[in-house]
Amino acid sequence: MRRGKGKKLVFRMLTHTVLILCSITMLIPFLWMVSSSLKSMDELFAVPPVWIPAHIAWENYVYMFEQAPWITYFVNTAVITVCTILGQLVTCSMAAYAFARLKFKGRDAIFIIYLGTMMIPFQVVMIPQFQIIKTLGLIDNIWSLIVIGIFNAFGTFLLRQFFLTIPKELEEAAKIDGCSYPRIFWEIIIKNSKPALMTLVIFTFMNTWNDFLRPLIFINDQENWTLSMGLAKFQGTYVTQWNQMMAGALITMLPILVVYIFAQKYFVQGIVMSGIKD
Repeated sequence: MRRGKGKKLVFRMLTHTVLILCSITMLIPFLWMVSSSLKSMDELFAVPPVWIPAHIAWENYVYMFEQAPWITYFVNTAVITVCTILGQLVTCSMAAYAFARLKFKGRDAIFIIYLGTMMIPFQVVMIPQFQIIKTLGLIDNIWSLIVIGIFNAFGTFLLRQFFLTIPKELEEAAKIDGCSYPRIFWEIIIKNSKPALMTLVIFTFMNTWNDFLRPLIFINDQENWTLSMGLAKFQGTYVTQWNQMMAGALITMLPILVVYIFAQKYFVQGIVMSGIKD
């Protein structure tokens, strides 16, 4: 018994040590970004590296806001992100419910084909998407990014897997009480799926907030730029002020960090529960 407890203790210590080392490895780039955003260019390239600057260069942040309309970029990105999240919550939850509960001809085949679209990289479909957006007259309009973003095969798969964990007895009892499918969907499925929905919100938020290639293709007017496009503007052809770039990167990253910190409980729970049933 003592040997067994000793082995478990050693294994636990090794596990925690590995996790701590991995956490430190993940934190170093973030801490270096924060440090670099507060340095002068001389300190940034100093050898050996300087982690704590002798003079905190807040002017890096001031320069970023003076040289570009960051408030406009932030508002554009926030509008696109919020609308995309709301759109995905509607489309993915309805599609997931249909694949999880409703019985219709070809359901499983359609679901497999739909999942297959996850394997197709954006570079393959960007020209057809551009043609569709052009036909709709949405080029150089933030709605082009919203229309493309509100449909997500991964979100449908995630919610479908979670919906399968909800007992069918709840729905059957609701049917006996005279509830319609829309009411069952809202009162039972949606209200019991908060972890999975929050997981989808986090994934969608991160992907949409950080998206660069789609805005680069569909948006030209600077008034419609997103944060990622505005940040790319500061990378010069010959010289790049990396301290100011790091300041802009930190500004862009903070909303994602805040959302994840407050929603990580639902994120972990949603991922675990979504994988219970096949």
